[in-house]
Amino acid sequence: MKILIAGAGSIGNHIANAARSFGWDVTLTDTDPLALERTRNNIYPGRYGRWDDAIELVAAHDLHSGENPDVVFVGTPPDMHVKVAIDLLDLTKPRAVVVEKPFCGPDLAGCAEFCERVRSRGIFAAVGYNHVLGENTVIAERALRGGAIGTVQTISARTREHWGGIFQAHPWLSGPSDSYLGFAARGGGAAGEHSHAINIWQHFAHAAGAGRVEQVSATLDVVRDRGCEYDRACFLTLTTCEGLVGDVVQDVVTAPTEKMARIQGDGGFVEWWVGYEPGNDAVLTGERAQPTRTQLLPKTRADDFKAEIGHIADVLQGRTGESPISLERGLDTMMVIAAAFESAVEGRRVRIDWARGYVLEALRRGDR
Repeated sequence: MKILIAGAGSIGNHIANAARSFGWDVTLTDTDPLALERTRNNIYPGRYGRWDDAIELVAAHDLHSGENPDVVFVGTPPDMHVKVAIDLLDLTKPRAVVVEKPFCGPDLAGCAEFCERVRSRGIFAAVGYNHVLGENTVIAERALRGGAIGTVQTISARTREHWGGIFQAHPWLSGPSDSYLGFAARGGGAAGEHSHAINIWQHFAHAAGAGRVEQVSATLDVVRDRGCEYDRACFLTLTTCEGLVGDVVQDVVTAPTEKMARIQGDGGFVEWWVGYEPGNDAVLTGERAQPTRTQLLPKTRADDFKAEIGHIADVLQGRTGESPISLERGLDTMMVIAAAFESAVEGRRVRIDWARGYVLEALRRGDR
């Protein structure tokens, strides 16, 4: 397998390392030569012990149409995802394209065009919500589908994490104003950057047979400071087309971190945890009057991306069916993010009209 990675930031390095662990050929590109320099001299050897000479570093302007990787991965800032992805699709002939989350900004610009591009070419497309591929997700979903907790009554999901960790991983940034992170319109802030919680809520709703999110009610705590404008906290109430009601909380201020989801049934519950304790994810289950069982699952941060690369390999080799990180699932999350901003601004619940596609016009039929 051969992968071309656009964006030599933190995520690009994670994907490069994961791909190399599978023996893939890796080309990593960026528009900024300093980013490529940081990758070789600081980020990659600092994380993984040494630089891997098998990784080819190429300036973006030196890419040419002879590059035909199996997979293109786009790890640029979210507001550049669509343009970069389309440019690379015009330049190369990949079998798959994977875009880091969130897919774009809350304006949904380019979503419909990108969908049309990949569908017309028969390319598998995905969005990097890799938590849905973790062992904790598989185990939690198995318990949910097995009926051990009875009929699902509600789902709650949390990604509450101070974004100091992001800046530690990007020491060349002095704060949110130095990147997209401090600008909700560019895909930053709590609603976009920490949208793993929205995505895992949707994933478990699908597993429960509750369908897509149809209604969104949101409160955003918006910060305007030093030229930045972002939501530091995002509180959502979601309702699916089958009537399941639940909530999502995402923020960039909570320490210690809380990354979890609870699926509550009429006969028990399942709790899904990322980073339940240092070095371990977890699944907690409780059935009726039985004691809560805790299953610890050792995992490193690098494992998230290895699971993602392994899944893409399975898809391309026909070893798996419907993908939980498919483009459609990732864009469903974008629709909820866009609806959250619409709801917060308008002070009303927003309905998503899925028949209209991935466009803002699909949000204009809410109840005032």
